[in-house]
Amino acid sequence: MHKPLIKREHLKQPLTYKSYLKMAMVEFSKMGKSVFIGYNLKFGSQMYETLKDVPKDKILETPLAENLMMGLGVGMSLRGYKPMVIFERHDFVLDALDQIVNHADKMVRLSDGQFRTPVVIRAIVGAQKPLFPGVQHIQDYTAAIKRMVSFPVIPLEKAGDILPAYDLAMKTDNPIMLVEWRDSYVLEI
Repeated sequence: MHKPLIKREHLKQPLTYKSYLKMAMVEFSKMGKSVFIGYNLKFGSQMYETLKDVPKDKILETPLAENLMMGLGVGMSLRGYKPMVIFERHDFVLDALDQIVNHADKMVRLSDGQFRTPVVIRAIVGAQKPLFPGVQHIQDYTAAIKRMVSFPVIPLEKAGDILPAYDLAMKTDNPIMLVEWRDSYVLEI
């Protein structure tokens, strides 16, 4: 059991969307068997700098292979880990739908309640500013995914949504998807 994340009312000044994400990542990393899975996590953007304060030994850098990343998350969760699988672009969640819909979501039923998959899926809808990256990098499939799975799919629309959602993610022993908007990283919300 973890202690709750820092409550907003205890902060001396309001934080940005990105600052709340950084705080949530550090708190998640403090969980005993937590692990972050994805690409650009240890190197490059370090997930747009939201993981720069996370210990490197908690990060499993993968190639660009979203179905593999999600499969690793499901497998590690079955071995007692609390993985966070990070999709730098929400569009690429589509490449991992087999693992998300047919394994992470159905494991409790497939195993007649013997196994759970407490995977946290962090999916980021791509930014349209300052440069438009193309339609293949800004799509949002949140509504469609909500219809495909039985676990929570939570949009993090404003900064105040982040800490309660990650608090829930750390407590649950079921999958959960948290959807961010990269454009919100630059706004004061």
